[in-house]
Amino acid sequence: MTIRVLVWGENRHEQVEPHVAEIYPDGMHSTIAAGIAENLGDAAKVETTTLDEPEHGLTEEVLAGTDVLVWWGHAAHGEVDDQVVERVYQHVLSGMGLIVLHSGHWSKIFGKLMGTSCTLRWRSERDRELVWTVNPTHPIAQGVPHPIEIEQQEMYGEFFDIPVPDELIFVSSFSGGEVFRSGCTFRRGHGKIFYFSPGDQDFPVYHHKDIRKVIANGVEWAMTDRPERAVPTLLRYETGDFFNGHGYKGPIEEPADA
Repeated sequence: MTIRVLVWGENRHEQVEPHVAEIYPDGMHSTIAAGIAENLGDAAKVETTTLDEPEHGLTEEVLAGTDVLVWWGHAAHGEVDDQVVERVYQHVLSGMGLIVLHSGHWSKIFGKLMGTSCTLRWRSERDRELVWTVNPTHPIAQGVPHPIEIEQQEMYGEFFDIPVPDELIFVSSFSGGEVFRSGCTFRRGHGKIFYFSPGDQDFPVYHHKDIRKVIANGVEWAMTDRPERAVPTLLRYETGDFFNGHGYKGPIEEPADA
């Protein structure tokens, strides 16, 4: 089955900061998409969209045709419409995979799914980052070195205010001695979520072959094989009838004179 992947990018830094445009002339979203395509080949159909598209490029029709959504945002989290966030949220609960990258930790959709502030400590001083694999048997860790070395990167450090991950795959260390849970998975409803932190706009991290491999692995892992995508509905089932649920309209109202 071909994985239908949509890479969503805020695409703001690339438009206003020349040094970012030089690193990512076609936008970070395009570079991320290219990395997924080169690793997954014919196994994936990869498309992109951005914040400034109508409905942020995340219409009901688009999401219904997406198996895995990859999210990068930073400077304009507040501009993402709450109705679109709710739409994405429902699709994740229904089985769409979600890959949240770097500063997407503070996106509305990640916060809604985590139920916490998702804050952390940070410093942008060209730190070296080492990404250590702590779960080497996990599918997302396959085919990547231990550790991955990133010569220059923004520092993300603990405490990272997220729920305890379902699986911790990567831990990063930085020049200043900080550590960070940089690769975590979660499950919400029928959807799989992978948070992966390397990838600040000021550095060419999404050109790094090992980072591209991890993201592609995450896409493969987040794909679900549910034939139908729907949030479970509360239905009434008669005794002995396992297959035919009936609509439920809520509690019976008490008579006014009760």
